[in-house]
Amino acid sequence: MLDCRHRVAHGTDICLTGCPAAADEGGCSVVRIERDAMLPPADDRVVDVAVLDMHHGWPNLGHDSIVHGVQTIVCDMQPALADAGLSLRVLSYDVRRDRRIPEPPGGRHAIYIGTGGPGHLDPRMNDGASPGSQGIREDPAWEPRLFELFDRIREDCDAVLIGVCHTFGVMCRWLGIADAVLRSSDKGGKSSGVVENVLTTEALTHPWFSRFSRELPDRRRFRVLDSRLYDLVPTRSFAGSATALACETIAAGGPAGEGVTMIEIARDRAGTMPRIYGVNHHPEIVNRPWQLALLRKRMERGDVTPEWYAERAASLSEQIDDRGDEALELTSFYTLLGPLRHAIGSELERRV
Repeated sequence: MLDCRHRVAHGTDICLTGCPAAADEGGCSVVRIERDAMLPPADDRVVDVAVLDMHHGWPNLGHDSIVHGVQTIVCDMQPALADAGLSLRVLSYDVRRDRRIPEPPGGRHAIYIGTGGPGHLDPRMNDGASPGSQGIREDPAWEPRLFELFDRIREDCDAVLIGVCHTFGVMCRWLGIADAVLRSSDKGGKSSGVVENVLTTEALTHPWFSRFSRELPDRRRFRVLDSRLYDLVPTRSFAGSATALACETIAAGGPAGEGVTMIEIARDRAGTMPRIYGVNHHPEIVNRPWQLALLRKRMERGDVTPEWYAERAASLSEQIDDRGDEALELTSFYTLLGPLRHAIGSELERRV
């Protein structure tokens, strides 16, 4: 479901020595856009996927995990891509720190994926000192430009936007549909590790998420890997602007909480798959043993602080029942990798 066929057949180590996605023909390359001169020319034979990096330079696992997810999808498609003379390229834009905003749809981009990130969801609140800013001090000049991009994506029925965690909150700010509320001590402070979310009634009749529902033991409750300081509490503007597909629970098995955790803003032309939507968890972080190995390597290289390492290692090492990892992978497929695979496949068909 989550692995490419090549890795299933040959094992994880094959990714380092013989990944089809690394091929020149039909493969997937990655370019980090840190200066204007680094933006490669648009090419009709190259499908450019835009990653909106919202980490503000903070160490993280999410950005590379999203890129890896794209590469895994390309791995399965590589023979067909090569036959069609096409390849895929991930262009990563540092939105908050370098204020890099990709061009709107209609040119090189049709697929946009926004990452998680630290700090308050309103950049004006990140003063570097308040607890909710997590030490981030930023220039908010990127926000209106990003909102303009979101407007253009909404207007283009073939464009796709998927927002994870921090981007989810920014999307809520864009539409004014939810307030960011710092999680209080009464709720245990930051939500971290494996927690439970619950599907809404609207999700149960959704063409895609109803399939997710049918694979859940009680058709409603599912596990997510969480790392969030803020709840997104719907405002009166929510109705009519977005559809709530999931919300938090007050502890596992408890009642639904006030924080919305998955929203849909638009569907594709067929009306079957989410086209603009966001999730307030981390579905990109899959295969916990592999993520822990990467985390240890980053610590050994001195890329992260001991405190940062300890918090992430604790979340990834949390003991859950025998089906826990399988449940997290199910969540990752339905809330990120399945829709992303569909979006990439649809764009490739249009190019062909």
